Amino acid sequence: MLLGQIARHWRARLDRRLSEFGLTDARWVTLLHLARSGDGLTQKDLAARVGVGGPTLVRTLDRLEREGMVVRVGDVQDRRAKTVHLTAKAIPVLRLIEENAAAVRSELLDGISAAELDLCLAVFDRVAANLAATPARTDCENGHRAA
Repeated sequence: MLLGQIARHWRARLDRRLSEFGLTDARWVTLLHLARSGDGLTQKDLAARVGVGGPTLVRTLDRLEREGMVVRVGDVQDRRAKTVHLTAKAIPVLRLIEENAAAVRSELLDGISAAELDLCLAVFDRVAANLAATPARTDCENGHRAA
């Protein structure tokens, strides 16, 4: 629960900073995922990465497209699908997002040594690997109390 709470507060802090520039959570998260995941994701893949449903993402993409930050192109391999691509107009906005994300990261990790952070990330990597490797079990089956 603590990990989820930290993630929510971290994202909320970044969202507050970016709202000063007219960026909503939905817009900056979508742009950031598209930039970090590689250009040309299908709308379905992008929705999964952002963690929203297809119709919700479509509304966000409609706005980003009207603003000239993304374009949608028919997928040559699947005529029913569209891929999403960043435009040159999105580059300065992405720089702004990355700069603010780095500033928030620096504030929140103040006083944490590189060794402590490395250990924490190594533990997260192992937890992620364990999640990927094992099917979900009920709390009674794995011997742990419910969170």
